[in-house]
Amino acid sequence: MLSWALIFLIVALIAGVLGFSGIAGAAANIAWILFVVGLVVALVLFLMGRRPR
Repeated sequence: MLSWALIFLIVALIAGVLGFSGIAGAAANIAWILFVVGLVVALVLFLMGRRPR
């Protein structure tokens, strides 16, 4: 998921440089959502891995 967030961030940066502010804003929002979801999933998996058997 973090790789998809990075891809959308790059798309947002390129669209922003080219002047497509609507596309850049949408891609930045998607990148932010994917980043947060990826961090939450990573945290949950980390905590579940530390649980004693």
